[in-house]
Amino acid sequence: MTTCLHSPESPDRPRDACGVFGIHRHPEAARLTYFGLYALQHRGQESAGIATVKNGRIGCHKAMGLVADVFDDRILDALDGECSAIGHVRYSTTGGSVLLNAQPFVVHHGGKSYGVAHNGNIVNSHALKRELEAEGSIFQTTMDSEIFLHLFVKNLRYGFDEALVKAVGRLRGAFSMVLMTGRGEVVGIKDPHGFRPLCLGRLNGQYILASETCALDLLQADRIRELEPGEIVIINDDGIRSLLPARAERRMFCIFELIYFSRPDSTIYGKNVYLTRKAHGRRLALESHVDADLVMPFPDSGNYAALGYAEASGIPFDLGMIRNHYVGRTFIQPTQTMRDFGVRMKLNPVRELLAGKEIIIIEDSIIRGTTARTRVKALRELGVKKIHMRISCPPHRHPCHYGIDFSTTGELVASGKSVAELTSFLELDSLYYLSLEGLLQATGLESPEVSFCKACFDGCYPVSFDDSLSKNCLETGSP
Repeated sequence: MTTCLHSPESPDRPRDACGVFGIHRHPEAARLTYFGLYALQHRGQESAGIATVKNGRIGCHKAMGLVADVFDDRILDALDGECSAIGHVRYSTTGGSVLLNAQPFVVHHGGKSYGVAHNGNIVNSHALKRELEAEGSIFQTTMDSEIFLHLFVKNLRYGFDEALVKAVGRLRGAFSMVLMTGRGEVVGIKDPHGFRPLCLGRLNGQYILASETCALDLLQADRIRELEPGEIVIINDDGIRSLLPARAERRMFCIFELIYFSRPDSTIYGKNVYLTRKAHGRRLALESHVDADLVMPFPDSGNYAALGYAEASGIPFDLGMIRNHYVGRTFIQPTQTMRDFGVRMKLNPVRELLAGKEIIIIEDSIIRGTTARTRVKALRELGVKKIHMRISCPPHRHPCHYGIDFSTTGELVASGKSVAELTSFLELDSLYYLSLEGLLQATGLESPEVSFCKACFDGCYPVSFDDSLSKNCLETGSP
């Protein structure tokens, strides 16, 4: 078991809840799940787990750390079972970052086993948990994912399909899940709004579920389609069938999947992520042109929007900061006198390229602002003449309640500052955020039937949560 003492990602970057994977009846299910999780590692770096079926019972191995640290050949050999598996990589949003809350989560009920892996956040989890505990349920973790399994087994007296429908019908929020039974069935579930991605693929005739298409690509599996909002896909030895018990009037895809979370080689909501981020950069150049010597990203988050910005503006693209790709978990912590050491260890500016130049830095977002401020300060000390920053999305002024880790307004640097104040705080010569209208037009999916959750930008929450002061766009009729 490997314990992750320090996340390799910057603490200033937003984090998604997790990535999920499932495969039905493949002779190398455990190993394929390992590689699927490897492709989804960017979605969660706190813990990883794989569950498989053996003799009608689900066994699971999970631990804190990265996929490659949690599993080896010995562990994967022990996980070999009856050829179905589900897997999970996690960041914590609901429930603490401890092994007890790692997934997949497995229960044994009535002589049968069930396992679930969940991406997202169930916003009515506290009310459901109180209700279930009052009826005698005992919870093992603080995860909202466990609530689904309690609801599911409680309704099994109505039959398997109806138990799924009734359990999912009680949940509110953003969730994409994979469920596995002791019979080897694998089930994919998506919330009625479709906040989080979940796709269906096929490898040598066997079906796969994954958070992103990049996992299918690594396995050389065929992409079939994205699950529909509100869809439940059941895969068993008889084939595949789909239930569509509920779907919201409007789909509400999380737009931050296209801005930041998803891997650039994935296709999300029918859009290639790489090309979409380039389009955001091109639109940003049209809205906020400024003369400069070069355009550069802070690797790797701003790379693709920076390419689009340079393409549209005609200003040369350069990699003015070099990323050390060998920086992983830091076991020796810097002292107080070296508090910015971790930032400098990860990215180092190219002095000869940047000194005396006027530059445009492209970023996909600014969440807490501390890391960006440190990097800008380093560029000033290097002798950069002028620093302009362009952000390929609007300011994050509102917390996310649907599975992203900025859950309070106080964590967001833009929530209490104007753009002018942020410009001064970050020590920039100019700062511009892509307009919401420009973001949506560049993304190219907005329509009366298909929309995006933009609550972190506009405070309009598609699904209400336990906060009487929250604005709910569906209830108030806001656009």
